[in-house]
Amino acid sequence: MAHSGVHGNNLTYPLLLKACANLPSIQHGTMLHGHVLKLGFQADTFVQTALVDMYSKCSHVASARQVFDEMPQRSVVSWNAMVSAYSRRSSMDQALSLLKEMWVLGFEPTASTFVSILSGYSNLDSFEFHLLGKSIHCCLIKLGIVYLEVSLANSLMGMYVQFCLMDEARKVFDLMDEKSIISWTTMIGGYVKIGHAVEAYGLFYQMQHQSVGIDFVVFLNLISGCIQVRDLLLASSVHSLVLKCGCNEKDPVENLLITMYAKCGNLTSARRIFDLIIEKSMLSWTSMIAGYVHLGHPGEALDLFRRMIRTDIRPNGATLATVVSACADLGSLSIGQEIEEYIFLNGLESDQQVQTSLIHMYSKCGSIVKAREVFERVTDKDLTVWTSMINSYAIHGMGNEAISLFHKMTTAEGIMPDAIVYTSVFLACSHSGLVEEGLKYFKSMQKDFGITPTVEHCTCLIDLLGRVGQLDLALNAIQGMPPDVQAQVWGPLLSACRIHGNVELGELATVRLLDSSPGSSGSYVLMANLYTSLGKWKEAHMMRNSMDGKGLVKESGWSQVEVTDTYHTFAVGNQSQVA
Repeated sequence: MAHSGVHGNNLTYPLLLKACANLPSIQHGTMLHGHVLKLGFQADTFVQTALVDMYSKCSHVASARQVFDEMPQRSVVSWNAMVSAYSRRSSMDQALSLLKEMWVLGFEPTASTFVSILSGYSNLDSFEFHLLGKSIHCCLIKLGIVYLEVSLANSLMGMYVQFCLMDEARKVFDLMDEKSIISWTTMIGGYVKIGHAVEAYGLFYQMQHQSVGIDFVVFLNLISGCIQVRDLLLASSVHSLVLKCGCNEKDPVENLLITMYAKCGNLTSARRIFDLIIEKSMLSWTSMIAGYVHLGHPGEALDLFRRMIRTDIRPNGATLATVVSACADLGSLSIGQEIEEYIFLNGLESDQQVQTSLIHMYSKCGSIVKAREVFERVTDKDLTVWTSMINSYAIHGMGNEAISLFHKMTTAEGIMPDAIVYTSVFLACSHSGLVEEGLKYFKSMQKDFGITPTVEHCTCLIDLLGRVGQLDLALNAIQGMPPDVQAQVWGPLLSACRIHGNVELGELATVRLLDSSPGSSGSYVLMANLYTSLGKWKEAHMMRNSMDGKGLVKESGWSQVEVTDTYHTFAVGNQSQVA
């Protein structure tokens, strides 16, 4: 058109600029801007608004603002385009300032204005912004436009879902006269996000009764819910619906189905789905390998990885981190070193997820020196890397080294600790008998960082006190814990009673354990061993008879050793077995 000598008009250039925005192509956009200036469209509100929108969607907000400021006349659409530009990059202070300015100048905001602002809040992670979002909700109620457009109500729900305020989101949802597929998907996804899978499925059943069309995004949310609850029957039902609606061949759905069945303990179904995928993506391979690792089949995971690297698919950091975890579970230092060589050959040695897995693998395989070498190679250590190394020292009984590294992390590096790293610190104190340090960190965790003790923290504390014979102090600590936590920590106390020969306290711990977990054989065995260690054969016999009478069986422990690249497993009373 341009070469033929025909010039565009004020309808042509907005269409072209919209094309540039959709690509997005700033090069073509600036070229068209030159044409607009040359042809004298500077005063055309329609064309200038299209320029603002184009620069905004091409991530050139400063240029969008310059065009906006130079416009001799602006429409509500022009203001909306600029508000949208700031909201898209989550510059909410500028967006709100512009909203107030347009209001003062007599331009009444529309539903589109607030959709942009609410979308901007939905992209923010900080919970502090939810109060500003609520103020926008109040403004919408005052203007009477909350339910004027479905997209506006959806954006309002999306903001509340982002901040996990599902009660507020549900109120908006329930008051909507008209609901779109996005309305239902937003609510279902929100319930899954906060771990309320039951509510998500209840809403899905309502959705089916409303004859709303179902897309694959709904199934992504439902499958994620199955992964949370790990209910195989529910997983099978969802899979049936996926097949019925023909969404089973979409790559994200296939990968999640593999993960879903693996998390529900059904590797057979997971592998069947994997094998039926004709063109397997890297995510498909990773999902299946992760499924094997999750259910304790590291050998199968490694076999599948070897098969994968013989294809054209190249693993990413997540795949290799999962494979390294399989080596850790297998306890094979030689294979772990082979995988590390492969990692270097493929240039993924700087991937922090891979580095963290390597630290864990070398630690589990008994090479704390190699674990430390990997740790020292990490240039920009995050909390996960520090935690992995601290935990490595902890499980090797190197409590002082673990505490020294924790101190360096929090003071010299200024990294804020979380509940997980404190679990490793308590484990280090427990394995090394560092009672005073353990008690100090237990108090500091709550006082200095506001971290509420978890079951893992409490278990480590009781184990720490029990190992050094502070049984009365351990009992007092347990009695001050919530009932649901107490049920989990009597076990470490019973183990300590056996070590220190305290029958009276051991009997109390056994009673409490059996009250909370009557089907556990471990409590009977520990108490029987305590009686045996003190020569109380009659009581030990009665305890074992009681266990037999309830039909409880203790699972045999087993060990594994690598000999010339072959794995042998050993169980009590059994001959060696090649794995």
